[in-house]
Amino acid sequence: MTTKAAERDDVRAAFAAALIRLELHGVSRFRDVRGPAAEIEEQARAAGDEEAVQRAALLRADVLLREGRIGEGGRIAHQARAWAEAHESPFVLARAHRELSIFYRLVGDISDSLTHGVQCLSNLTDDVPPGIRARHLMTLAVALDDSGSIEEGARRSKEALRIAEEIGDGELAVVLLNNMTYTAYENGDEPAARALARAMEVASIRSGRPLAANELDTVARVEMMSGHYETVERKLAGVLGGGIPVNEGDAAAECMLTLAEARRLAGRFTAAQAVLDRAIVECEANGLGRLRARARQEQAALHAAQGDFEKAYAEHLLFHADATALHSNQREARARALQAVFEANEARRASEHFREMAHRDALTGLYNRRYVNERLPALLTEAAARRSPVSVAIADLDHFKRINDTLSHATGDAVLQHIGTLLQEAAGGPVIAARMGGEEFLLIFPGIDGAEAQKRCELLRLRIRTHGWQPITGSLPVTSSIGVATTPDGRTTVAALLSQADRNLYAAKRAGRDRVVADPA
Repeated sequence: MTTKAAERDDVRAAFAAALIRLELHGVSRFRDVRGPAAEIEEQARAAGDEEAVQRAALLRADVLLREGRIGEGGRIAHQARAWAEAHESPFVLARAHRELSIFYRLVGDISDSLTHGVQCLSNLTDDVPPGIRARHLMTLAVALDDSGSIEEGARRSKEALRIAEEIGDGELAVVLLNNMTYTAYENGDEPAARALARAMEVASIRSGRPLAANELDTVARVEMMSGHYETVERKLAGVLGGGIPVNEGDAAAECMLTLAEARRLAGRFTAAQAVLDRAIVECEANGLGRLRARARQEQAALHAAQGDFEKAYAEHLLFHADATALHSNQREARARALQAVFEANEARRASEHFREMAHRDALTGLYNRRYVNERLPALLTEAAARRSPVSVAIADLDHFKRINDTLSHATGDAVLQHIGTLLQEAAGGPVIAARMGGEEFLLIFPGIDGAEAQKRCELLRLRIRTHGWQPITGSLPVTSSIGVATTPDGRTTVAALLSQADRNLYAAKRAGRDRVVADPA
């Protein structure tokens, strides 16, 4: 190795080591990463280390997303993903998917958030530091919780917590426990919420890192579930007094609203009004529209608790107006964020148009085998993460050769086009319809069990048989045989699932055609 090559390798190793330190930086001190990441990005670009450039850019994207600048953060994450796919960099790809999971959660697209959450973990190689793996597990856990897969989310959170405890990352352990506690609180599971809140406080003591305002708010919410209003007062006293660090921009106002609610429920109306007034000032000074709407809601409840229903109603109307305006503003903000991503990927989207064309069957407009080969493995991966079913159905036209031979290939093409229309109509929601070749078609039913898939295929079979074929085929009927296969939890291979559907298809053919055969119940 030449001296220059050795020096270049040393520089790359230095960048990699510095980036790992930043990627493992304290979760609550995310803003501290911005300056060093920008510096490494500039130096790495000058040195020609493009992978380090992308990793540093993703660190900046993370800060931007957590600050609420989601358009900018999402644009960087999309660009990094494109680079990683083009240069086959699994770590950058995993990091990009993690930021994209956060981005889509912030714009309200829970489905895409989960898709990227799954990919952010599945693209990690075995040699990544355990702290990185724990952070990716945490992102997937949040996406699973948001999508309603609470048990699966808890499983990923526990795995991440075990890693954090093993490597002695007390701050990460506290953050994970806070997420788990709040999920239990939102689901009304008081015993679990109390146990997790206690564990979080113990982890805080062990790590020597005091609970921050948003974590104390979670603990206070749990105490309020049990009617322990004095405890809520004690937990949040430090935030109101300014002695507790506020690591999120809205944390202080959140704590004040929690305390106002606790005081109202305890019948301390004057004290509740005093802290609610402080919360309103905090919201208006910092532009916290969401919490300002919540403050109006709490104000209405406080008026009602004191028997002043006229004021309560007036405040409720203001809350409704604020909430409506907020939803409109949020929709506009999401649109701007998505537009920023769109503009950054305009050239890529142009190429994706041709990719989409390559995924479509020219005759029917349905997806083709190439698309199925790319999409079905990802669907099974997502289903395995959520322990949800996936069903597939292979449909084959009965005696189709007779139509081609007796009438013409042009007539056969017309039949296939009509079948394509019928399948597109049947493929509502998440269902995917594809032409696999000739007269064979495939339906993919994500999240749909075998019984429901069989029912839908039976309706499709009847629609094909009763369609108005006479102007096209004359006296020749058009019917189909369909084989359905299901994996109840996504834990199978594409080949195994399609092979089972194919076996069921041939069972339908042997039984006389024009029927649906599914896996035994």
